[in-house]
Amino acid sequence: MNTKKIFLAIFIFIGVAACKTNPFTGKKTLNFYPNSQIFPMAFAQYDQFLTENKVLEESSEARMITRVGQRISTAAERWLDANGYPGYLKDYRWEYNLVQDTLVNAWCMPGGKIVFYSGILPICAGEAGVAVVMGHEVAHALADHGAQRMSAGTLQQLGAVAGNVAINDPQKRNIFNQAYGIGTTVGGMLPFSRSHETEADRIGIQIMAIAGYNPDEAADLWRRMQARAGGNAPPEFLSTHPSNETRIANLTKWAPLAKAEARKFGVTSFE
Repeated sequence: MNTKKIFLAIFIFIGVAACKTNPFTGKKTLNFYPNSQIFPMAFAQYDQFLTENKVLEESSEARMITRVGQRISTAAERWLDANGYPGYLKDYRWEYNLVQDTLVNAWCMPGGKIVFYSGILPICAGEAGVAVVMGHEVAHALADHGAQRMSAGTLQQLGAVAGNVAINDPQKRNIFNQAYGIGTTVGGMLPFSRSHETEADRIGIQIMAIAGYNPDEAADLWRRMQARAGGNAPPEFLSTHPSNETRIANLTKWAPLAKAEARKFGVTSFE
């Protein structure tokens, strides 16, 4: 078997063996990193991050972050249990921390380890806004986006190795590497990342509504983000995230659907 056939066989094997179903969308996802492998690494990195940054533990804002996180992760578990996925979260170890930093950001590691930076709180403008961000971050954990990004990155690296092995001419190899790097980033990895952000927005707005928070707040939060950015954003096709305009349009469209889903769980009024 020649080199090209070997790498083709590897890609086919990975593609077949690495499929996992996203319970919120019903779609197959690329993921060949099991929770038992990726969660311990994520937990260790999270603990290390906390030792290197100022965690705000006793403030009212920190207590709010924990309260919102608990409500939203509980809502996610209710949805999963009701839709045939009991025990889906058994390996998750939810944790919510507020870190003092001017960055307007929040993030979630695989397994449910979440950080809010204090700089995002003015944009949240209250508990409902925090719930928008928290729902989005919890959704990343629920959908295994971290493991999917690692899986896609591994495939990207394998493709680069295959090309370099197959191309003997140094000049042609350099041209391949440049074209491959740009092509797989702009045509592959960036759209892949944007699809995750959109998916997290849609799942997040749903579970925040089930938790009792008003999903109409989601579009309002991104309007505040848009006003803060002031037009200083890269074109969407060169970004890891959808544009503010795209997110506002999507979240406005999805808010009534999120309220309808919440009504299935007896939630008829929202904070």
